[in-house]
Amino acid sequence: MSENQPKPIIRIDGLSKHFGALAAVDDVSLDIRAGEFFALLGPSGCGKSTLLRMLAGLESPSAGSILIDGEDMSGVPANRRPVNMVFQSYAVFPHMSVLDNVGYGLKVTGVPAREVRARAAEALELVKLDGFGARMPDQLSGGQRQRVALARALVKRPKVLLLDEPLSALDAKLREAMRLELVNLQETVGITFIIVTHDQEEALAMADRIAVMDQGVVRQVAPPAELYEFPASRFVADFIGSVNILEGRVSDSRDGVITVEAQVLPRPLLVEQDKRVSIGDDTWVAVRPEKIDIMKAGAAMPADADAGAVNTVPGVIEGITYLGDLSIYHVRIADGDEGLVKVAEPNFDRATNRPFTWGDAVTLSWPADAGVVLDS
Repeated sequence: MSENQPKPIIRIDGLSKHFGALAAVDDVSLDIRAGEFFALLGPSGCGKSTLLRMLAGLESPSAGSILIDGEDMSGVPANRRPVNMVFQSYAVFPHMSVLDNVGYGLKVTGVPAREVRARAAEALELVKLDGFGARMPDQLSGGQRQRVALARALVKRPKVLLLDEPLSALDAKLREAMRLELVNLQETVGITFIIVTHDQEEALAMADRIAVMDQGVVRQVAPPAELYEFPASRFVADFIGSVNILEGRVSDSRDGVITVEAQVLPRPLLVEQDKRVSIGDDTWVAVRPEKIDIMKAGAAMPADADAGAVNTVPGVIEGITYLGDLSIYHVRIADGDEGLVKVAEPNFDRATNRPFTWGDAVTLSWPADAGVVLDS
C-alpha cells in the first residue's frame, strides 16, 4: 500500500455466502479505505445486498473473514459492530416525532436524555433538518424521511455507514438532489460510506471507487472514470453505460496498435491497446457511442483526421432517440444484433430539426484509441 493511501477500514478476505447450492457471494476479497465513498454495483441477484448484510452482521458468512478497523467481526453481533445501516424503506417510526426517531438508538442504549436530545439535534442539523424535530413522519416528504433515516444512522457515530439502495424509492429529480447531498454529507462527517445500488449512474456520480458484482463475484474494482473508460470485461463494459461491442480476431499487432478482423466491419478495425493479445486471438472491442463521429455519406472527412489511424464504416440510420441534451442514432452497418451501432451526438443547437433523419446513409468514424480490448 502506498504511504499516501489511507489504510483499509474494512478488509474482506475470501468471503462467501451459500444458500443451499446457491453461492450468493463467492470468494470475495476487498479492501475499503477509511473515509471512502464506496459502491457495490450490479444487477438484481448479484450478491451485493448479501455482502452488505454480512458487513452489518445481519447474515453470517459461509466462509472467509471481515475485519473492521482491524477487529475480526467473526461472532460479533450486529448491535456491537461499529457500523450502522440505512435501508431502502426508511423504517422511521410513525408514532414518534422526528427528534425521537433520531435519538431512539441512543435512548435504548442508556445514553442520558439530555445527551440524546443534543446529539439528535446535531444529527438533524447535519442532514439539513434542523427545526424539524417536533414534526411527525407523516408531515415530511419522501426525501425528508430519508434524511431522518440518515440522521438516525449517523447519531451513533459509526465508523462505517452502510446504505442499501437508499434512493430507489424517490422520484428522479429528488434522487438526483439526494445524490449530491449524500456526497456532501460524507465529506462533512468524514466516515466511510458503502452504498449498494443497481443504478450505474448513481454509483458513477457518488462513489470514489466502485466494485462491479456479477453472480456473487467481483468483476472489477476501480474509480468511476477508469471503470467507464477501461472496463476489464464484456460484462462490465455492457453494464456500465451504453456501449458497442464488436467481436473479431486479431490479425496483426505492431507499435501498440492491433488489427482486428470483425465480421460486421467492411475493413479491419484498428485499436490502441496495452493488454497482452496475440495474433490469432479471438477478442472483443468496446467503443462508447460518444466516441464515434457521424457524417452524411460522401461528406469530406475532418481535416484533422489521420486516415491511417481512423476506423470508418458506412451505414444507414434505423432509429433516433432524442434525450434533450443528446440524440442517440441507431445505425445499421451489417445484419444481426452486432450490426446495429449506437452513436451519441450532443444537441448543441436549439433548432428542433435534426442534422440526420431515418434512412439517411451515413459514415461512422472513430480513432484507434477510442476502442478498448476486453478480457472476456
